[in-house]
Amino acid sequence: MVKKSKVGDFMVLSPEMMDAIEKNNIIWLATADKDNTPNVVPIGLARPLDNETVLLVANFMNKTFENLKNNSKASIAVSGVSECPYQFKGKVEIHESGKYFDDAVEWAKSVMAQLNPKAAVLLKVDEIYSVQPGPDAGKRVD
Repeated sequence: MVKKSKVGDFMVLSPEMMDAIEKNNIIWLATADKDNTPNVVPIGLARPLDNETVLLVANFMNKTFENLKNNSKASIAVSGVSECPYQFKGKVEIHESGKYFDDAVEWAKSVMAQLNPKAAVLLKVDEIYSVQPGPDAGKRVD
């Protein structure tokens, strides 16, 4: 199992993890509502901003967006688990204006002109878990 280092309160994403997040077409985002009802949705626009933060563009989120507003904890995993066998957990920051939002809108419109993002959602990764089949599945990566 790959060991990751921790800086302050955040886990550091390896270059391989960052590359896999950037190159995957779909990132799965898990949230929970105020009653702890889980919700998982595919996200088409996600990329690391640095080795602690992943940008998710909120295009079609409805329940998920409300969940994030009421509960900042979230988790993501890439669809290509063989390329990146990790789950990333942390807290989100929602930006509905400002630089992160403007950058998210520009990126989304460069991919599909008719997209109208609601927000830039920044996941600050504070836990990483293995989803690799085998004895380390479910174990926290330190």
